[in-house]
Amino acid sequence: MAGLMRHSLLVTVLAALLLPLLSGCGEVAITGRRQVMLVSDDMVHAMAFEQYDAFLEEHPVSTDPAKVEPVRRVGYRLVEAVEHYSRQQGRPELLEGFQWQFNVIEDDQINAWVMPGGKVVVYTGILPVTRDDEGLAVVLGHEIAHAVARHGSERMSQGLLFELGGMALSRAVQERPEATQQLFMQSYGLGAQIGVLLPYSRLHEREADRLGMIFMAMAGYDPSAAVDFWQRMAAAQEGPRPPELLSTHPADDTRIAYIKEVLPEAMQYYTPRRND
Repeated sequence: MAGLMRHSLLVTVLAALLLPLLSGCGEVAITGRRQVMLVSDDMVHAMAFEQYDAFLEEHPVSTDPAKVEPVRRVGYRLVEAVEHYSRQQGRPELLEGFQWQFNVIEDDQINAWVMPGGKVVVYTGILPVTRDDEGLAVVLGHEIAHAVARHGSERMSQGLLFELGGMALSRAVQERPEATQQLFMQSYGLGAQIGVLLPYSRLHEREADRLGMIFMAMAGYDPSAAVDFWQRMAAAQEGPRPPELLSTHPADDTRIAYIKEVLPEAMQYYTPRRND
């Protein structure tokens, strides 16, 4: 136990010393937060696209138009809005190399996730909670925000720094393929761990909430719907959950309070959409 504590302390100290030196490698759109970024989009996208295709082959992809069509309609409308924003801001690199794809999986999980480059999965279990296009926009805006902000690549960079000694991704793939694969799965929310990186995950969740609300507002969806959605999510979750300190997601009350805090900012981007 003492050895583990010393190791955790060493990692924390190294993080404090090294992250400021590397934080100029990237910057999140709108929030302006500086990021550690030690991996290239091209390489991460290639890995993500391969994993996404493999996932779809192994899971029941829904073909029900009543489930799939709304997800894709809302998803691509959000993408269009973000693309328009990136052009307006003179930052086409925000979505460079993205190949957006929205698929629905027949599964009772109340969940959705995204891989780098715009590969999104929505489980049918979350659809009763989203209820309508506004609710879908909350979920999909959040996932699109993770991708646009390159949260997975940031976590992958942190993992390379902390777990593989700062090894370049191309070298890690060649020399330590199993460790790299595990790191990839953890970085993009497909694995689970408790350790030094969790605070960054909670930071990413807050940032994705904020950006997601702004993106849905840009697309003409009312960002105030995020409050109602997360209240429904809180009610839909059954059974005990881990304390917020040990969770990669903020507690329900914390999240809803934060959403209310950033709502006025999101409303500045909101113009009600015309009927589809």
